[in-house]
Amino acid sequence: MDYLKLDIESIHSALIKGEITPKELVFEAIKKAKEDTTNAFEYICEKEALEEVENLKNIDKNNILWGIPYALKDNFSTKDIPTTASSNILNGYVPVYSATVYELLKKNGAILIGKTTLDELAMGGTGTTGHKGICYNPWDKSHTHQVGGSSCGSASAIAGGIVPFSIGSDTGDSVRKPANNIGAVGMKPTWGRISRYGLFPFCPSLDSVGFFTRNVKDSAYILNALAGRDVKDATSSEKEIKDYTLEINETLKGKKFAVITEIFNSIKNKTIKDAFNKTIEEIESKGGIVDFVNIDINLCKAIFPTYFVISCAEATSNNANLDGIKFGARCDGSNYEEIMINTRTKGFSEMIKRRFVFGSFALAKENQKELYLKAKKCRHLIVDAINNILKEYDCIYLPAAPSAAPLIQSEKVDKLSDEYLIADNYLAIGNFGGLPSITLPLGFDHDLPFGVNLTAKIFDEVNLYSLASNIEKITGLHDLVAKEDK
Repeated sequence: MDYLKLDIESIHSALIKGEITPKELVFEAIKKAKEDTTNAFEYICEKEALEEVENLKNIDKNNILWGIPYALKDNFSTKDIPTTASSNILNGYVPVYSATVYELLKKNGAILIGKTTLDELAMGGTGTTGHKGICYNPWDKSHTHQVGGSSCGSASAIAGGIVPFSIGSDTGDSVRKPANNIGAVGMKPTWGRISRYGLFPFCPSLDSVGFFTRNVKDSAYILNALAGRDVKDATSSEKEIKDYTLEINETLKGKKFAVITEIFNSIKNKTIKDAFNKTIEEIESKGGIVDFVNIDINLCKAIFPTYFVISCAEATSNNANLDGIKFGARCDGSNYEEIMINTRTKGFSEMIKRRFVFGSFALAKENQKELYLKAKKCRHLIVDAINNILKEYDCIYLPAAPSAAPLIQSEKVDKLSDEYLIADNYLAIGNFGGLPSITLPLGFDHDLPFGVNLTAKIFDEVNLYSLASNIEKITGLHDLVAKEDK
């Protein structure tokens, strides 16, 4: 039996019964990681994982993650383990401290088997811009469709059956969009629910730790392990933590779902819309209430440009320390300025350079009012509109994306179309407002999975997991793993 393709509860049960040992699981996960053909890994932690698993002496029956392998996005700092954020400028960088997320998982007995590929510095949504090249979607053996990004490697590792869960980060949709493309559950909790200490900052006002699992309850287990206050992260919340697995409610009676008409209408794919409409019928048949609601179409169209301005501006500031002096790769120069210019010129890809140039332009004194400050005001208006909906409804319910995984070399996209500006980028509303948001499988289009998304009020993960669990029962899609070549 391939235990790594099972859900967390089943693996835990097998470990407790002695059907398999943590060491055997780790050996198998490392073997799979080495054989991976999707470019999912920056670094395979073979030596570290085998040393760590030797420390698991006594079976911990009460710890669901004990002895279970996982993968971690390579923008989380891991002491004595290379961490590059998939950028040449950090080639060879080995941190001297570890992220809180990594420490918490180690405390819970989970075993890190590899650091995963991402879009360079977590900037991007395609999984194609890391310094080691394209990360591929395990559902497509021809390697022509995207896995999505920026958490592409973590997505690929779970879809390929290498690990039963993986950790990513989500700044605009970087966990939830890949989850749409690989048939997994992708969760972004409330901003501040999980410590970001040790997560390389991209856009801290939007950044959240996120994670991939194969079903909703497994997602709740991961949040149980990671949620909580951390004195090392001043933005982490002291709000009460619950056992999210025990709080899952199995009824939809009286629950209110809001479908934003302007976003739904921007989706053109009939297969996706038909599958979504069928779930609405099922929700209503079980006593749930589904209403189509409206917001200003101009606010919908402003989501992506608002995200782009704010994220580029914050990224420019937060990555100023990548100068070739403090750490990471360094190019020669006769003085500090030359070293910095040469290092950043060679170390960053063209895409990153363009974002930094734009971010610097938006932050320039003469441009701030027209660009950066206006984007912040627009963010506020979007969040107000979303929160007004959530005052009356339990969640916002929509297809997660306008399509299944798009082609890597796709035809030129009309970036002024509603489908791109709205349907392809609306998930950023969860980051704008710090809202908990989850994507889970909805169906298949030409053998590729696509998903549905639910977004709830801040710190309302209990309700969000309950709603998502009920949708999972309606679709019957869970514990999906991409089929292997025959």
